[in-house]
Amino acid sequence: MKLTVDCDPRFGTFPAGPVRSIVEEVWRSEGVDGGEIHVIFGDDELLSRLKQEFFSLSQYTDVIAFRLNEYEEPQPEGEIYISLPRAKENAVLYGEDLRREIARYLIHGCLHLLGYDDQTEAEQEAMRRREDTCLDRVPWQKIPTKRLEES
Repeated sequence: MKLTVDCDPRFGTFPAGPVRSIVEEVWRSEGVDGGEIHVIFGDDELLSRLKQEFFSLSQYTDVIAFRLNEYEEPQPEGEIYISLPRAKENAVLYGEDLRREIARYLIHGCLHLLGYDDQTEAEQEAMRRREDTCLDRVPWQKIPTKRLEES
């Protein structure tokens, strides 16, 4: 699998290692081998612009995923955008470790790239179960958040 990771410099850097481990675990658990994924850690404004442009919704969101090739293709190509300020705010709101919240968003984005949807309550529940299963297997504790926590 080809993986690239970019991060808004205001939030520090995200080494590819922990991100790769998380994506690979989702891929493994779903029987996927290979692909090309670009993960972008940004701010609320970036994701809000994307949400408006591509979904015609004016709101903040935590994660957006775009599949760049057809879902029938066995090796996904896509982009996952994660709002670090949303992750920080939601971690406090839900009493969750910030690193775990970021890992959940990454897993959530991966699942979207694999064709999972979360429009209905049943789909949301199925997705949450898959997220929880993956969270139990990935090294979310290795996600660096010091600079984000200070902002």
